Amino acid sequence: MKKENNNTFSIFDSVLEEVTADASPKIDVVNLTFESAVSMNWTELFSGFDSICAITFSSGVGFMYKLLDMFETAEVIFGCEDVMSNTVQEIMAYQNRLIERMRDELSDKKQAMLARIDSGEVRFYVSRGKISHEKMYLLSSRDGRKRVITGSANMSYNAFSGTQRENICCIDGERAYDWYYESFCRLKSESSDEITHKAIEIADISENIEELPISQTIKVNKVIEIVPDRDNDENVEFSLDTRNLANRLTPLMPKADRKTGRILVSSDMITKLRRQLRDDEIKKKEQESVYPRLVIDTDTAKVTLNDSLLDLNPPENEVARDVRLFIRYMDGYSQFHGNFTDMQQRYFEFANWFFCSPFMAKMRDMAARFDQNRLPYPVFGLIYGQSKAGKTSFLETLLKMMIGQKPKIPAQEFTRSSIEGLKHKVEGCPIIVDDMVNTRFNQHAIETIKTEDFGISEHLIHYPAVVISANEDVKAVSPEIIRRTVICRVEAGLTNTEVMTNNVVRSVQKEIGTAFYREYLRRMLEIVPNLVEQLKSDDSDRSPDILKESSDVIYDIIAEHSEIPAYVRHLTLENYFSEKVTGKYAIKTIQNAWRTSPKTFTVDERRNELRYDAGATYEADRIIKELPENLEAAKSRDSIIMNLNEAREFFGVKFKKSWLW
Repeated sequence: MKKENNNTFSIFDSVLEEVTADASPKIDVVNLTFESAVSMNWTELFSGFDSICAITFSSGVGFMYKLLDMFETAEVIFGCEDVMSNTVQEIMAYQNRLIERMRDELSDKKQAMLARIDSGEVRFYVSRGKISHEKMYLLSSRDGRKRVITGSANMSYNAFSGTQRENICCIDGERAYDWYYESFCRLKSESSDEITHKAIEIADISENIEELPISQTIKVNKVIEIVPDRDNDENVEFSLDTRNLANRLTPLMPKADRKTGRILVSSDMITKLRRQLRDDEIKKKEQESVYPRLVIDTDTAKVTLNDSLLDLNPPENEVARDVRLFIRYMDGYSQFHGNFTDMQQRYFEFANWFFCSPFMAKMRDMAARFDQNRLPYPVFGLIYGQSKAGKTSFLETLLKMMIGQKPKIPAQEFTRSSIEGLKHKVEGCPIIVDDMVNTRFNQHAIETIKTEDFGISEHLIHYPAVVISANEDVKAVSPEIIRRTVICRVEAGLTNTEVMTNNVVRSVQKEIGTAFYREYLRRMLEIVPNLVEQLKSDDSDRSPDILKESSDVIYDIIAEHSEIPAYVRHLTLENYFSEKVTGKYAIKTIQNAWRTSPKTFTVDERRNELRYDAGATYEADRIIKELPENLEAAKSRDSIIMNLNEAREFFGVKFKKSWLW
């Protein structure tokens, strides 16, 4: 809208400006002269002709077959009823749906109609390229008579029976027929695909996708050009919003009378409806706080949170504010006791995956579709370590930055079935399971993580990642879990008093917004479609590294508004899953033991063998689970036996015998 000098708004200014700027392309307008209006049934309207050429936006299949039986020859072009943006996927989906409908409703007439197709008497087409809203019926006879029927009526019984209002115009004569026939032929040749006998019998969107009309056209022409209608996005959104709202109202509406089929709407019903909608809105908001839905559409580059469109162009000052607050939060770890620099690095790595996690379902689906590796796209995270390490508040802060709220579920509610149920309700933003103990982790989490095929068969692309927060008693993590989980182990913390007096968390969580993350999403949506395309290619030796791209985006956003802290850095998949990373605890333990207790080691140069006495079976188990395969590690009671040369390389220790032993 344009604001005028008198402080009022005109809804027409922008429209007029747009029309003038576009120079309004010309459209065909048929000049008609009104003669009369007569009443007739549909058979009278169509009778007396030998041939029909028709374009219909939708159709009643049963009526269509009755109509075509009146003619010796027929050609019908179906406009794409449900295609709004004219994308390839929309066209394929509509063609599949149309053919299924034709197939299902043919029944006893199927063979007769297929025989007419084989003989060339009947030919079906479906439009493609330009969306066709036309309804026209061109009739001709051998004696030269010609008729054009046009208006609002689709090829259906309801349209031509008088049961609903339609605008039906009839023009007899050759001049009108020839003009409309030229339009028909242009659509047929330039922008339609033929529905063949074989397509009607077997074409589908899966095993026989090559039999879809558009697939056959591509096969003949080698390549065709599809131009998506991006200018129609607003209409698409309007149509979808209307449909969704109607579906929401449906269960609240009165039932139709069984005999008449009519619905009576009273003022009392409106009052009741208003009350019910208000209650539903309250329940919806309560549910959204527990089951948020962050839907990222990589095709349209649009993001919704609980069905509301997010602004992906946040004000720069708000982005700068969020950057400042995030750095303030991360800098707060410098007050922790222990290796706080390592803690900051681990937390930044985890934050990178956390922010990137809404894209993982899409990447996994595409990897599965094209027989690529799904492991580079993890949907489980584990953050564990000593208590009072700020794990819960850290995850809450990340969620606050993503969606403006910080929901989580208690660990006692975690089971495999409950998590799978939540993954069907929550979309996009990670599910946080807080404060899990070792027993429940072993009983429920391990099996859940190992079964990593959730959503694959259904082609779900918006399900959330699952983040588990646990204390130090979660120790031994098996290799199959390590390969599927982003693990963050923290070894620094605060005292009880420091926890009680520290206000950084509360103040940051109160002030920080979603601008940083919305800017992050905008930039990622410029990158992810290309990563998806890479997954479709068999030529690449490596899977596209979305974690690298994500860290680059975060780095750039922070660099534009602040000095770069040491923990903010460019990351790759190696930073998460290399043997040196996943075996970090084992490396640290062995290095410390060699430095302080070398007598716990036995070095056998002749056998190329290194033996380490861990002192306890559980400790040996914990270490051996983190060791890579090339160490050929084996356990003997409390000891671990490894390949000496490989151990020297992995641990960075020479393991030389000393006469001091």
